[in-house]
Amino acid sequence: MSPTMAKRMIIGSMVAAGLVALVSILDLALKIPFSGYSMTMDILFLCSAAIIMYLGWDALQELR
Repeated sequence: MSPTMAKRMIIGSMVAAGLVALVSILDLALKIPFSGYSMTMDILFLCSAAIIMYLGWDALQELR
């Protein structure tokens, strides 16, 4: 796999994790997308999105 493709895949996963985090924050604060169905799931989604963002950042640092 070329380094350019690897960077694109990492950045894509970080963008997806950011979108999940944004939707979770909106659901916790405003109860817009899912009417605040499960606060526990929102918190777990935020934690997992943060972990994926950190791992993506770490992987990007290794590619440099």
